Amino acid sequence: MSFDRTLDESALFRICFVCTGNICRSPMAEVVFRELVRRAGFAGSVTVISAGTGDWHVGENSDERTIAALASHGYNGAGHRAKQFDPGWFDHLDLVVVFDRSQERILKSWATTEQDRGKVQLLLGFDHDQAPQLEVPDPYYSDAAMFDTVLGMIEHACSALFHQVEPGIRRRVS
Repeated sequence: MSFDRTLDESALFRICFVCTGNICRSPMAEVVFRELVRRAGFAGSVTVISAGTGDWHVGENSDERTIAALASHGYNGAGHRAKQFDPGWFDHLDLVVVFDRSQERILKSWATTEQDRGKVQLLLGFDHDQAPQLEVPDPYYSDAAMFDTVLGMIEHACSALFHQVEPGIRRRVS
């Protein structure tokens, strides 16, 4: 699936969640945030995508444990296919959300303008309760319980992020 078919440039707000391989954390956040957008009635106004900094898993499904954790919380993550972030996407995105400092450094180094570097933000930075932790741990080398823990962190932080961007979206929609 190409990026052009997943990004609706006519959307009022465009967000991309970026982790390392695009099979664990970022697909979780994409599914969770897309559901928050849908519930708020903004599905046609907000585009939510995800990608990885690396190309190791391009074209693959999410990790089985990601899909299982999402399903256990009532989400469907089965249709995801991993892709790598393309620095050319910065022009078309309003916000690029990462999960750890390594991804933040990589994406900021790929950005060619100060404006694009400013679009790169740590997910937990939006969540007052979790902000001191800075990073969402990568569950890839852990067990299914860690995937559930990480999903809980992502749900909480995505909710906080959504509540911060919702007023601006609402103003632009009405």
